[in-house]
Amino acid sequence: MQKITPFLWYDNNAEEAMDLYTSIFKNSSIRNKRYYGKGGPGPEGQLMTAIFTIEGHDFMVLNGGPMFKFTEAFSLFVLCDTQDEIDEKWDKLIANGGKPSQCGWLKDKFGLSWQIVPRVLNDILGDPDPVKARRGMEAMMKMGKLNIKELEDARDGKSN
Repeated sequence: MQKITPFLWYDNNAEEAMDLYTSIFKNSSIRNKRYYGKGGPGPEGQLMTAIFTIEGHDFMVLNGGPMFKFTEAFSLFVLCDTQDEIDEKWDKLIANGGKPSQCGWLKDKFGLSWQIVPRVLNDILGDPDPVKARRGMEAMMKMGKLNIKELEDARDGKSN
């Protein structure tokens, strides 16, 4: 296990969340499940904690109850190489109750925030020409799901 591991607190649906995340991302697995016993504090037989891995990164989950909720102050940042990858991850993460936001951000149905971002965004926003960088930023600020072609066209001053 890596030295520092994100720990995600769910009310009672950590197992469902892990199943979703590992179905979306390649090179993922669920391991080390532990369940509540007769002594609680959760319902006997319910998942207590587990570790899952996505693309070589470990995450730990807990079904800890309704006391704490996710906020946008923590998000998972996903770099995507193609528009198809952006579309696939975005659509699967907002399915069944997720909520799109702006600038590539979304919340999945469990309330966890994600940023689904094209790998080229850093180059677009960091273009050495400040006019091009500004146009890229302005285009991004108007988007929910990010669109690579529209970002590149905006940077390059091409009209849509």
